[in-house]
Amino acid sequence: MKKQFLRSFLVLFFLFEIGHAQNLLSDKSNFTRQDTLRGSITPEREWWDLTYYHLDIKVNPDEKFISGKNTIQYKVLKQDSIMQIDLQAPLTLIKAVQNEKELKIIHDGNAHFIHLDSKQELAAINSLDVYYEGHPKEAVNAPWDGGISWKKDENNNHFVASSCQGLGASVWWPCKDHMYDEVDSMQISVNVPAKLMNVSNGRLRRVERIDDTKTYTWIVKSPINNYGVNINIADYTNFSEVYNGMGGLLDMDYYVLKYNLEKAKEHFKDAPKMMKAFEYWFGQYPFYRDGYKLVEVPYLGMEHQSSVTYGNKYKTGYLGRDLSGTGWGLKFDFIIIHESGHEWFANSITAKDIADLWIHESFTAYSESLFLDYYYGKQAASEYVIGTRKSIANEIPIIGVYDVNKEGSPDMYFKGANMLHTLRQLIEDDEKWRKILRGLNMTFYHKTVTTKAIENYISEHSEIDLTAFFNQYLRTIQIPALEYAIDKNEIKYRWTNIVNDFDMPIQIKINGTEQWLYPNSEWQQLKTDSKISAFSIDEDFYVNHKEL
Repeated sequence: MKKQFLRSFLVLFFLFEIGHAQNLLSDKSNFTRQDTLRGSITPEREWWDLTYYHLDIKVNPDEKFISGKNTIQYKVLKQDSIMQIDLQAPLTLIKAVQNEKELKIIHDGNAHFIHLDSKQELAAINSLDVYYEGHPKEAVNAPWDGGISWKKDENNNHFVASSCQGLGASVWWPCKDHMYDEVDSMQISVNVPAKLMNVSNGRLRRVERIDDTKTYTWIVKSPINNYGVNINIADYTNFSEVYNGMGGLLDMDYYVLKYNLEKAKEHFKDAPKMMKAFEYWFGQYPFYRDGYKLVEVPYLGMEHQSSVTYGNKYKTGYLGRDLSGTGWGLKFDFIIIHESGHEWFANSITAKDIADLWIHESFTAYSESLFLDYYYGKQAASEYVIGTRKSIANEIPIIGVYDVNKEGSPDMYFKGANMLHTLRQLIEDDEKWRKILRGLNMTFYHKTVTTKAIENYISEHSEIDLTAFFNQYLRTIQIPALEYAIDKNEIKYRWTNIVNDFDMPIQIKINGTEQWLYPNSEWQQLKTDSKISAFSIDEDFYVNHKEL
């Protein structure tokens, strides 16, 4: 009993630790009007398409205060006059201005409905400015609860960073806070005390000295999801290198606390190794125009687009631990590899609804094993991903509830990775599997997608009907169980604990010889030439089994 309790505790601990998307969302089951306003494509959102943001703010770390404005440029898709902009309390949306005229705002919790006076002509490109200020929600346990981390470094300098996946970017700046509509490009101007530096997404365009402050302006030329936008403010120093990759020369910049410079120069060698492995498996890094940055922050880390944040304390594994328990997890820095993997799955390919967050997390958790595969071989990759199964809880499905900003189970990490590892076995052709992963990144490059789009693509290009497979692993908590009975030279077998039409083939060994079984829900039998003295199921398949 005590051993079982300890195991359950450790599983829950690991799930809490690696649940980068906010757990407060996972725990929610009763939904309100505010959830619908946050999580659905409301009429006040759907009539306009984001084209450009200019976030222009001042951050006062002493007061934990942000003030400024966001210029929102948009294309009119159909005529309307009410626009929803999101900003979470305790921040205040002060005013909205278009054509030099202040507009009426109806505030409804964290949703703010701006009444536009000018006629919104179809296909017109318009803009407005929204002004805001206040003390944003402070992240108590970033990145899981979200907000702004107001910390100090070892020299008592301010060490400030944003993190807001799940909770939403509107926790610290006003925006159209839904993943379905990514802004095409963006400018980020952040005014900070002169002794500090702000690092955000994209490339640094200019630094302006204004009295005892400096404004850092960054330009993002690629589409970017809201939660991927970030600010990182500290007494940073910078070093860089140029990586010769699939898209040509790529600037790779590293921003770290000054006293960690030498440590970072050695430890961050995992970054170009990551780039080489992931360009092999997934195709060209998606943000050559914006470069790649790794930025030290006072929390564990996050996949901010072209500005990946790092707080793994310069340790291998996950804060020095191997989540797989195999030893392979200590061959790389978990945060550098995992969060950078999100540049492909999350930042380039982005789920339209957070209910489909598995598209981000399952592929990226799986990317850890692909990194190992590239450098240490297929067996290492297999052992690693299988080793993570001990932390799968199977309490709720991986897919969440649509239109209410509700993600699914944290199992989207380990269970999702094992689902994809199983799928690799079904395809039974590693080059074909690689082409599918690369094809996903070409087909859905810089796009927002649904689960169905991903399912259909993989089914089509694997030439396997995977409908029941995805229903089984994404939409239920049931793990397929192979029941079998052996009688001399005959084995009877069937699948149980399955959805309708589940008939996944599986590799087995009988007396040391590998072969495929093709079970379904009905009993089948296989006779061999000799007595069955040894029978095993390939561990690369994420299934259970029971001998009767």
